[in-house]
Amino acid sequence: MFRQNLSRITYHVSHIMSQLSLFSPVRRTYTVSELTRYILGKFEKDRTLQDVWLEGEVSNWRQAASGHVYFTLKDKKATIKSVIWRSQARKLRYKPQVDGETVLANGRISVYEAGGNYQFYVDSLEPMGQGNLQIEFEQLKQKLSDEGLFASNQKQDLPLFPQKIGIVTSSTGAALQDILTVLQRRYPLTEVILAPALVQGKQAPAQIIRALQLLLRHPVDVIILARGGGSLEDLWAFNDETLARTIFASSIPIVTGVGHEIDYTIADFVADVRAPTPSAAAELTTPDQNELVRQLNHQQQVLSEIVANNLGRKQENIKNQAWRLTHLAPHNIINNQRQTVDRHVSRLNAIFEQQITQFRQQITQAEHQLEALNPEAVLARGYAIIQKETTIVTHPNQVMLDDQITIKLHEGQLNAVIVDSG
Repeated sequence: MFRQNLSRITYHVSHIMSQLSLFSPVRRTYTVSELTRYILGKFEKDRTLQDVWLEGEVSNWRQAASGHVYFTLKDKKATIKSVIWRSQARKLRYKPQVDGETVLANGRISVYEAGGNYQFYVDSLEPMGQGNLQIEFEQLKQKLSDEGLFASNQKQDLPLFPQKIGIVTSSTGAALQDILTVLQRRYPLTEVILAPALVQGKQAPAQIIRALQLLLRHPVDVIILARGGGSLEDLWAFNDETLARTIFASSIPIVTGVGHEIDYTIADFVADVRAPTPSAAAELTTPDQNELVRQLNHQQQVLSEIVANNLGRKQENIKNQAWRLTHLAPHNIINNQRQTVDRHVSRLNAIFEQQITQFRQQITQAEHQLEALNPEAVLARGYAIIQKETTIVTHPNQVMLDDQITIKLHEGQLNAVIVDSG
């Protein structure tokens, strides 16, 4: 029984295997390019390989005429070919000087199809040991930021027209000459006060702080803190915490121009204004005399036009006032009034003459009446006037015997005495 079942099972297995053979997959043949491209895809899909930090020794460093850099990165057990494209090579702040230098490189792993080998495509490169400096830098940056030393509302405005500019930098460095050249070109009116200090090495932070404190005791309007470019280690003096707090506490605006455009230090974050280079710092702290002259010329032109327009309006107003004065001048008014007076005088004269004529007629009538009533006329006709003292006698009862009387005749008078009053 067992043997029969075993033979039956063997038959079924053989039958099934024969059936499966009918559906076996077709064999796929790849070209070298296809296989390489397939491997490339695997590399590019691996996120770990797209952001890799590698530590190793540099060998066979070579920069081609195209600007690309080729070298090998190795340790005791393995090597990897490495490439830095020209666009990234231009930004390198550090380049190995001799084979065997230990570096820390960041980039991605990919496949060089033409060579059929994988390579390390480097984006940044720094000497070994700077990784710890970078960590220290980030920690200090975060600490000071949390304390508010980088806050924008703590920044001081720069003076528009500084009379005195203080400079803290090396007295022998190219940065100082760059700054002075820019200041002379842009704004030669300003006075420059140099407080020299070391800008690299262990003693540099203390010297920079002393130089700043010296300038803070002088009446400068703005301070430029500067040095030329260099590696992270070269610029490390400007990442000093005490220096950062000195800059923050400064009552005078401070402009930093440390390194190149891609370089950032703690001092840059604390300063009132950060410039990408020492020359740019000099430009930011001063106005451009050529631009000032242009603006002054423009303002002069504008003011000239305003004055000309105002003069034109004033002249027109004067003409109008002169015309009004001509018509409202006192002598014109007086002349007009004189004419009116003459007219009234003529009317008054006519009235006076008319009244005088009337008065003359009345006088003539009165004269005739007076002549008719004149005692002299009566006397001329032979009548006489008798007066007793000053009283005219008109009745005999007015006199008594022996009264003296005066008899007034037409010509002369007679004195008499009353001898009979009957």
